[in-house]
Amino acid sequence: MKKIMAGGILLLAAVFIFAGCSSSSKITNSWNAADAKNVPLKKILVLGFFNDKDRSMRARIENEVATDLKGQGYEAVTSFNEYGPKSFENMKEEQALQKLQSANFDGVLTISLLDKNKEKRYVPGTMSYAPYPYYGRFWGYYSYYYPRVYQPGYYETSTRFFFETNLYDINSNKLLYSAQSQSSAPSSLNALADDFSRTIVKDMKKRKVIN
Repeated sequence: MKKIMAGGILLLAAVFIFAGCSSSSKITNSWNAADAKNVPLKKILVLGFFNDKDRSMRARIENEVATDLKGQGYEAVTSFNEYGPKSFENMKEEQALQKLQSANFDGVLTISLLDKNKEKRYVPGTMSYAPYPYYGRFWGYYSYYYPRVYQPGYYETSTRFFFETNLYDINSNKLLYSAQSQSSAPSSLNALADDFSRTIVKDMKKRKVIN
């Protein structure tokens, strides 16, 4: 009986650990140009398109993506830090491209927040378990422990974010990679940015758009 209980506890622990480590971001669609892997990018600008009210999210996501690209050997710079929150606002295409090329950028990774919506769902009550000395007698166990382990169900509201990410070759003004993804709001903005960045960079590596 004790071995069964111990095994059950280990199984539950593994489930919770796995759930805690599972990704909150996923790629829904992605594409790359046939010759994308042959374009030798070195310096990449990470540029987010977000509303002013989501400026903090933009800054954090740009920073995480730039950090992960640096980890892959690229010189990556955030638009927010390099050019400020307005970046290329009110510029014409020729002006923007000239500005980028004069700073030796050969790639731009754009990240657009397409949409976000809130969902309300019911979370059913759960029964948690841990061994306790009263398990030897049924009623002693039941009357002591049952009131302490039952958690009633409740409603929770979560937010889902929908992104589109594009990688451009500045020299040829050509699209190399495009992906749409969605992320569920985790416990913090930092966690969202980190998870989004790892998901996108992993997909670009998988498609051999980056090394």
